[in-house]
Amino acid sequence: MVVRPESVDAAGHRRHDGLRISEIRNPQSFPMRPIRCLLAAAFATVLAATAGAQQGKLNIATVDMQELFKEYYKTNEAQKQINVERARIQKDNNERLTRIRELEENLDNLRKQLEDPALADSKKQTLFKDWQTQQQEGIALDRERREFLQRRNQALNEKMVQRMKGILEEIRKLVEEKAKVDDYDYVFDKSGVSTSQVPFLLHTKDATDITSGLLKTLNKDAPPESLIKDEPGKSAE
Repeated sequence: MVVRPESVDAAGHRRHDGLRISEIRNPQSFPMRPIRCLLAAAFATVLAATAGAQQGKLNIATVDMQELFKEYYKTNEAQKQINVERARIQKDNNERLTRIRELEENLDNLRKQLEDPALADSKKQTLFKDWQTQQQEGIALDRERREFLQRRNQALNEKMVQRMKGILEEIRKLVEEKAKVDDYDYVFDKSGVSTSQVPFLLHTKDATDITSGLLKTLNKDAPPESLIKDEPGKSAE
């Protein structure tokens, strides 16, 4: 049976503690808030049940779920796809910003003209109306730009979550199959930590670490280029 240790909160309720990865603002990479929660939920779930209680010595294994996820070539491929889509969003955002900055320059020029004391009242009124029109246009364009970013980033985040679910399910099934084939009574995720960031498994006697073998199985059909990790870029703001 593949299990995850539990912790108890202040109210005495049991709860599972999953993998915690740092939250970064850049949605280009997987560790965003919804994905972080998904990791915790997935890694805290019981992965497999192979047998009931048995007499005699238990056959126990450990696995590093965090390492399997991070080093799986499909995770890297997904990261690269996210970076491509993020670059498209950044390009669209930059084009919108260019137009907004052009308007800001025009507004500065109009403001300087309006400050000229020698400017006739009729000319000043015309310039002021032009200034108001361009100011409203700039406000509208910036609001549209921000709404655009919110929609696109939200859509990409949801896509990332769905992709992660598929990857985690593949890993879970592989661990379950390994536990059944090798007749393990329990398989513990050694990457799990408590709320105070203390590892649950400080020591395991006679436990077999199956992480390396599982990782080889996961990456046995990986294209060479998929093993080259892609670094996250900067997000649009």
